[in-house]
Amino acid sequence: MCAIRSGRPAPGGRPRVTVCPSVVGFPLTRLRMRRIVALVLAALCCPTLLLAQFGDLAAGPYKRLVIRGAHVIPGHGGPPAGPYDIVIEGNVITEMLPFDPVAAERRGRTERPTGDRVIDATGMFVMPGMFDLHTHIRTQPLPLEYVYLLKLAMGVTTMVPAADRGLDSALAQAELSKANRVLAPRMFPLASWGAGTRFTRLELDDPAKAKDVVAAMVARGVRVFSLDPLGWNADLVREIAKAAKANGAITSFHIPPSTNAVMNAVQAACAGVTMIEHHYGYAESALPRTVQGFGAEYTFGDEHARFRYAGRVWEETDRERLLGAVADSLVGCGVTMLPTRVVYEANRDAVRAMSLPWHEKYTHPALWKWNLPNPAYHGAYHYDWTSEDEATWTAAYRLWGDLIYAFNRKGGRIAFGTDDSYIWATPGFSTVRETQLMRETGLHALEVLKAATRTSALTLGEPKLGLVRPGHLADLLIVDGNPAANLKFLYAFGDLVRGADGTVRRTRGIIHTIKDGVVTENAKLMQRVEQLVREAKGAQPMDVAREPWVVRP
Repeated sequence: MCAIRSGRPAPGGRPRVTVCPSVVGFPLTRLRMRRIVALVLAALCCPTLLLAQFGDLAAGPYKRLVIRGAHVIPGHGGPPAGPYDIVIEGNVITEMLPFDPVAAERRGRTERPTGDRVIDATGMFVMPGMFDLHTHIRTQPLPLEYVYLLKLAMGVTTMVPAADRGLDSALAQAELSKANRVLAPRMFPLASWGAGTRFTRLELDDPAKAKDVVAAMVARGVRVFSLDPLGWNADLVREIAKAAKANGAITSFHIPPSTNAVMNAVQAACAGVTMIEHHYGYAESALPRTVQGFGAEYTFGDEHARFRYAGRVWEETDRERLLGAVADSLVGCGVTMLPTRVVYEANRDAVRAMSLPWHEKYTHPALWKWNLPNPAYHGAYHYDWTSEDEATWTAAYRLWGDLIYAFNRKGGRIAFGTDDSYIWATPGFSTVRETQLMRETGLHALEVLKAATRTSALTLGEPKLGLVRPGHLADLLIVDGNPAANLKFLYAFGDLVRGADGTVRRTRGIIHTIKDGVVTENAKLMQRVEQLVREAKGAQPMDVAREPWVVRP
């Protein structure tokens, strides 16, 4: 069988692709028909080898896929190594063969592994696919395809989406992705407590019933439990965490300020919660009292006040205690941090968030509408957001970052998520920006990539993901440039570099994302996203965020 090769671009910037002439573009003779029938029968016997049909966006998995000449970032925190020829059979990495072209030429042996498709990755870097352990797909009219393609194009191969469209829909989408019937990352939906069950409110609030509720939800296919509204009952949180662990599931906790007086981050960690999302509950663990200094005007239902005071609490906390005893307790109790710093970045510079360069071309008008200041929408509170608020949040980011750094240095586990599709955080782009914001805390870039890959895989209970190694699943990124040296190479638009001849060019970002052995053409994914946005915009009305920047004739 001939190979399909895609590597460095041909003149004009198009990728080199050679398609087997016996497969495409020729009439079906009787011999060819017999061959096709044989392939179909083989696919029925081995369904994982059935090539998914995604047009020019993606293809695979292949019986044998070879990535040649790539430097490898393993995912466990180690530096790049290689180059390697990587062999993938179906959806599993089976071989990694070191290749030194100079030594091979000297020995007179230049044989290389081959397969149904060979990708020339000379000068490129391969790393594990990234995780997003907290994200949102929102509701109609935002197309699911829009979210999925942006995630894949910027390196996310596994995600934990909130069940924004209902648990049944979320679980169904996860199954479609698992079967490669939809082009999307792997999905492990985040389910609210009791979702999809018939337990009464009183039963759901009863710690003694936690084991039964968890069992019922796991039987439905739930692997990730949201504990967000349950902080008022520490015993309930503790029993859910225990039952989830016993059933091979995990718990994720956004600790709301409304219940911090009952359960802060340290108390949640020591109750056995798997992950603490965002920034909540940490500063509250080192207050001089059990309650933040809420003003008389504060009410939790007012998001403008809620997010203003969420920044102010970092001014009240005891820094020494926070970075010492609190960090030690968090590590000792074994909790995982899931920072999602990107979704709150607008709080320290709202104008920047509203004017990011990708909005015009890639931010869907439904997201834009939901982001505009409007108390009717969650996360749309940037009205009367003053320079004082931004200064408060800038200081909060510094101390929050110091806590992340101290937690990591003491041996704590940090996973990766974005909470995007809210607060001006456009999917995909927010993934890469989150890596930059984690690097800002003082973590090494390799530690950031480890958080986004191996640590997140282990947190989710997926040990066969998050590593580039034989025997592991083929969720990989092929990147034009070394992301350990420049995380911005992960953006779909890459970054600007200056060559030896003095010419400045833009790198190509992630050329291919490989999820479960399916190889995406990421430039095509971005073209499709652009099309979805353009078709949805139509005659988009003017709004208060865009109006000052529009050039009028």
